[in-house]
Amino acid sequence: MDQTTDRHNRHLGDVGETPDGAAPRLDPVACYRALTARDARFDGRFFVGVTSTGIYCRPTCPAPSAKFANCRFFRSAAAAREAGFRPCLRCRPETAPEIGTPETGAWAGTSNTVRRGLALIAEGALDDERHSIAHLASRLGLGERQLRRLFQEHLGASPIAVAQTRRIHLAKQLIHETRLPMAEIALAAGFGSVRRFNETFQALYQRPPSSLRRKNQMALSAGSVAVSGVVVRLPYRPPYDWPFMLSYLAARAIPGIEVVSGERYLRTVEIDGEVGSIEVAHDPASCCLGATLRFPCVKALPTLIARIKRVFDLGADLGLIGQHLAQDAILAPLIAKRPGLRAPGGWDGFELAIRAVLGQQVTVTAGRQLAARLSAICGSEIPASAQHDGALTRVFPSAAQVAGADLSSLGMPGARKRTLITLAEAALRDPDLFRAAADIDATIDRLRAIKGIGDWTAHYIALRVVREPDAFPASDIGILRGATPPGGVRPTPQALLKMAQAWRPWRAYAAQHLWAEDEARIMETSHG
Repeated sequence: MDQTTDRHNRHLGDVGETPDGAAPRLDPVACYRALTARDARFDGRFFVGVTSTGIYCRPTCPAPSAKFANCRFFRSAAAAREAGFRPCLRCRPETAPEIGTPETGAWAGTSNTVRRGLALIAEGALDDERHSIAHLASRLGLGERQLRRLFQEHLGASPIAVAQTRRIHLAKQLIHETRLPMAEIALAAGFGSVRRFNETFQALYQRPPSSLRRKNQMALSAGSVAVSGVVVRLPYRPPYDWPFMLSYLAARAIPGIEVVSGERYLRTVEIDGEVGSIEVAHDPASCCLGATLRFPCVKALPTLIARIKRVFDLGADLGLIGQHLAQDAILAPLIAKRPGLRAPGGWDGFELAIRAVLGQQVTVTAGRQLAARLSAICGSEIPASAQHDGALTRVFPSAAQVAGADLSSLGMPGARKRTLITLAEAALRDPDLFRAAADIDATIDRLRAIKGIGDWTAHYIALRVVREPDAFPASDIGILRGATPPGGVRPTPQALLKMAQAWRPWRAYAAQHLWAEDEARIMETSHG
């Protein structure tokens, strides 16, 4: 990253927090320079509201830049909307890469409480009358007033504004990119009724939602999520190492549940008793992933999209993360070698935790075989009507199925079988077991309280599914080998932890680079 970009980053408040823990203010001058340069590296880091038009845009909007005096800069699209601006129809803010999603923790200065709140909102926590701000605040363990203050402080918008903006952006994306009927789009985006959906779009765009589709050359006859599937484009901020991501998923794919076919990843999904499938492919020319969703309940689309973003780590700001980690002599050459490397996530918290236990002290291949055996013992077959791809025949077992299963034939130590049952029972007791706690230490402590879950497993779960960006399983042999200089002495876990202090708060990404380096060395040795 050049000196100009680095200077912009410091002014934009992308690195660290202010001493009092509040998110640093955006520097209007630095933002305006980024706006006039239309530099894609700043896309998603801020939004600009133009007072003369009442519209908010991405910094990469192709329209002529407004005068500086007419520009107001916002840390989030929700803040711009709450200030009275409406989305630009030309640059489409809903398609901006999500820099700093709740999964990656890349929001500069954002507390873990806000990050957890964002994750719950993304899953629809404020999408109907039963789920109020008070209910959301109680799930986060604080008062409603404090929750509002934290969101305003870190995002410049209220929780309701964040939820509404998410709904509007998703609905507008579905209008532009799918053939879904308007009624299904309203439900998918979390609107309580078609009438509310129409009223919101009329107030925001001064036109009905159907008019946006008529102007869209992509629009065809209406389709159904369950029958033909819905394709959504999920943007990311380049670079993206797609070959690595695909090889990671292929090595761990459970037969019948997941498959990597050519350049596509497919898997079965189960949400609230309904079964479907997803298919994900890479579109490098557009810097996005194309996800085909086939699911009988349209309301599940936000959850499916949120999980795909988590698995493929679409919210990572690799420029920011790499800039920080590359200051270390060990990591600098690794980041230069793999600038697009991301930290793959888990599809489901319980599934990932079970797979982590199955993978304790065995190879990746052995762990995958055990997962396949477990699925055969207590998983469910999917209906023939849901088998879009012949290789997808089962769904991963639920916590209730594992808790009630006879695992005597699983073929692993009895202590680890008991851990599987204990983990399933813990997941049934606590629906928030695999969400971030107040901080990384609290998250790890909560997971380690489960009998049979040690430090390595807790950190691995935190890294892959809780999406703690600072999770770091320091005792992992692959990480230790990756951190060993050629011809040098392998560090102890304690020495590595001390070394990794300088990598915080991005130790999870440092771990991924060290794993990748270890695998590369093994491949070189085997071919040598």
